[in-house]
Amino acid sequence: MTIDEIQDRIIEDFSGVDDWMDRYAMIIDLGNELPPIDEKFKTPEHLIEGCQSRVWLNAELKDGKIYYTADSDAIIVKGIIALLIEVLNGHTPKEIIDSNLYFIDRIGLAENLSPTRSNGLLAMVKQMKLYAVAFNAVSENN
Repeated sequence: MTIDEIQDRIIEDFSGVDDWMDRYAMIIDLGNELPPIDEKFKTPEHLIEGCQSRVWLNAELKDGKIYYTADSDAIIVKGIIALLIEVLNGHTPKEIIDSNLYFIDRIGLAENLSPTRSNGLLAMVKQMKLYAVAFNAVSENN
């Protein structure tokens, strides 16, 4: 599936749920399903700057595609990073760099988060795209 197809599916999943408490529950469930990050990546180098909660993110390039792993000490934030991983995992650096993550606005995520969580969301997206930029630069130089 393309990044946009995954986003459209997420928008559809959320469209049937009007109450934001139920949407939060969906996000928390996604966080609970997130595969654990290897403990060796729970280091200061893997912490995302700009998040109020602690969020660890790692990315690996395999066969030209990026695979992310992450964890957070906050259940909502863990669900948000799980959503981002669901959308971006298994895509090429170029696809990730060029992606427009419109699902964030369409499901009302940004507007229903506190300002500090919204800043954290932007920091998570930025870090995921920075990994893609770095992997893209490496692959272009090889």
